[in-house]
Amino acid sequence: MAISTSIWIWISALLTLAIYSFLYKDNPFYKFAEYLLVGISIGYGISVYWHNTIITKVYNPLVHDKDFLVIIPLLLGLLMFSRFFKNYSHLSRIPIAFIVGAGTGLSIPSSFEFLFKQVQGTMPTAFTIGNLIIIIGVITTLIYFFFSMEHKGFIGKVSRVGITFIMIAFGAAFGYTIMARISLFIGRIQFLLSDWLGIIK
Repeated sequence: MAISTSIWIWISALLTLAIYSFLYKDNPFYKFAEYLLVGISIGYGISVYWHNTIITKVYNPLVHDKDFLVIIPLLLGLLMFSRFFKNYSHLSRIPIAFIVGAGTGLSIPSSFEFLFKQVQGTMPTAFTIGNLIIIIGVITTLIYFFFSMEHKGFIGKVSRVGITFIMIAFGAAFGYTIMARISLFIGRIQFLLSDWLGIIK
């Protein structure tokens, strides 16, 4: 067994063990690794925003390209910080209104595009058993969310079929999440046994 002498591999291994120590109980090693992760993530996020937003989209256009229109979004962004001052907090409503308006305007075309793709996917070119199941699932699910009619009689039976398809979809999504977590766990175990301890190759 050849244990790695690389300082970074040792740090990664010890932090991995500190995180997984929570499986036993909450402890100071886990809290240290957790706080370290949060702190590094915040620091990294600030540096990314600084270079990709402040430098790239504000400083360079304003100083090098002499694009003074950048001042307008800059002022709107600075108004967001008025939330920290009680007497001027109402000024933050101005950039919020721009964000909501622009977000709504941009989301409408993408929402229609998503809707058209869903309709296109529900209308197959060839009728197979799989395509028939998709059509039944879509129609019954939509009927389940049709709340303007009481779910009794035929509508009630169809909506219950829709509930079945919804539960199948939730189960598949949950299973995919579990598989992703297990895959991450296997990756860390392989790192500990291979890169750190050298037990496996």
